[in-house]
Amino acid sequence: MNKGRSFIVVVVLIGIAIGVAMALKGYSLYQATRANAVVYWQASDESNQQKITHGLWQAFLSSYLSDDSRGSRTLDYQSVTKQDKQKLSDYINTLQSLDPRRYPKNEQLAYWVNLYNALVINLVLRHYPIDSIKNIGDGLTGPWNIELATIAGKQVTLNQIEHGILRPLWQDNRIHYVINCASIGCPDLPPQPFSSVNINKQLNEAAIRFINQHKAVQLANNTLTLSSIYNWFAVDFGSSDQNIIKHIKAYALPELKSELEHFSGTIEFDYNWKLNSTKQVSIKAPMIKAPMTKSH
Repeated sequence: MNKGRSFIVVVVLIGIAIGVAMALKGYSLYQATRANAVVYWQASDESNQQKITHGLWQAFLSSYLSDDSRGSRTLDYQSVTKQDKQKLSDYINTLQSLDPRRYPKNEQLAYWVNLYNALVINLVLRHYPIDSIKNIGDGLTGPWNIELATIAGKQVTLNQIEHGILRPLWQDNRIHYVINCASIGCPDLPPQPFSSVNINKQLNEAAIRFINQHKAVQLANNTLTLSSIYNWFAVDFGSSDQNIIKHIKAYALPELKSELEHFSGTIEFDYNWKLNSTKQVSIKAPMIKAPMTKSH
């Protein structure tokens, strides 16, 4: 009898533990999409005129990034040599050796954008071949909460870089257009490292490029299909449908802008998580199914 009760107690405790773990994971996923500034990274030194070099990142992009037939940029993961994988790691290690707080804000922005993109590509290469970056990780939050680098004594994740640093410290919704999650549905990976010079020009060009691609905005049969980015991060674009469309129209080319001026239909959201790979490979292992939510 006592054994039976003990067994029941153990089962109940295990159930509670699993429930708590799932709740924590859900909370982590929920928090991931909110911009909460990490105070530690708010400091800067505007008197420091030193530039951070991103030559290794440029060399990597020049070798493996190209435009596909759809007008989107893809990366040739399959062809990356062992030597270039090492150079990419060297680049990331160089960035890890720096304390971005000792640089001006503009230099910091370039630092974090380039680090984020390089970490994503490096992570995919470590797990390649895969169908999607969401195959990496715990199956719930994907790779976004994996500690991928140590900066100024602090371990950082992709979520922390985007939602604890980039979004809250700069509060510029165009930043969404220059960070890439290695997916077809994501804004294209910039062909050059993000620079601390002409920041507005770079952000505007990235916004124009993405918004005028079908993966971002597509209008057909009075249905406006938008990238899920405008759903996941609606708060960054004014929250309401009206404000989101207003933002889109600011960067839309004349034809699309005209169509949006007269739009009064329904809005849907979509996102393609397939890997932004130049060469598609057949994956024999089963995919890890994860919720179609962007915690990144």
